This record gives sequence, C-alpha cells and structure tokens, in this order.
Amino acid sequence: MKTTEQILEAARARAKGQPYAGAVTPEEAFTLLQAAPHVKLVDVRTHAERDWVGRVVLPEGRQLAVEWATYPGGQPNPHFGAQLEQVAGKDDILLFLCRSGVRSRHSARVATKLGYENAFDILEGFEGDKDADGHRKSVNGWCKAGLPWIGA
Repeated sequence: MKTTEQILEAARARAKGQPYAGAVTPEEAFTLLQAAPHVKLVDVRTHAERDWVGRVVLPEGRQLAVEWATYPGGQPNPHFGAQLEQVAGKDDILLFLCRSGVRSRHSARVATKLGYENAFDILEGFEGDKDADGHRKSVNGWCKAGLPWIGA
C-alpha cells in the first residue's frame, strides 16, 4: 500500500501543468481519507444528486458538501468560495468529487485561486463514465471501485 506522500507525489505528477495541486483516483482518495485527519472530501454535486443518487460514507467532518452549481437550473453557485471557507481550512488537503470528474476539476482550480494550495481533483467522480448503454456506476468511479457509499 502506498504512503500518503507517495500518493500525493503521484497525484501532483498526474496533473502537472494543471492549475491545482493534483489528481487522485477514487482508491487513492479513500486511502488518503483513512490516513490523515486533515484530508477532507468536498462533494461538489448538488444536494439533489446526493439525495437521489447517493453519497459517500465517511466519518463525521471528513465529508463536506459545497455545491459547484445550484439545483434546479445548474447555475454556478455564487457562494462557492464563502461556503468552502466555512467548512475547510487553508491547510487541509481537499479532495473534490463530482459525478464524473468535470465539476471537481473546476472546483479544485477555483479553490487553488482562493488560497487552498492542497486542492485535488478526484478522477472519475462518484458515478464514473457512461457504459455502452448510457448507464453510470459500471465503468469507473467511486461506486464502481467498491468504496463506501449509500444509495438514495
């Protein structure tokens, strides 16, 4: 099993040139969350997605919810930075998670601009990519990796 530093080093190398600290796989994210109390998962999906699709299961205080876009309508959350500041410290290692890995990249980028130097994207997201039939959770992502989550 890789150490925290080995995972972070690989994550930084994987996202070299990106405007955030790095990118971790779902499995690496879970390992980091188990290893250190200052590592936090920031779920940037909408409240509706978490309620209707499912959510990651972690100990209290390790999973934060800050919407990147609002529901309904999908408009950018104008309070993203302020809400992140209320729940996360600038020294925390923040792992951003969305459905498939797009909003999490944007969130990590903005968090970095706001002074969070340890903002990481979780690759593949919660549900992962679509399969040949257009369904998620069967190709990759947090759920497919068998990591802890509960359904709606």
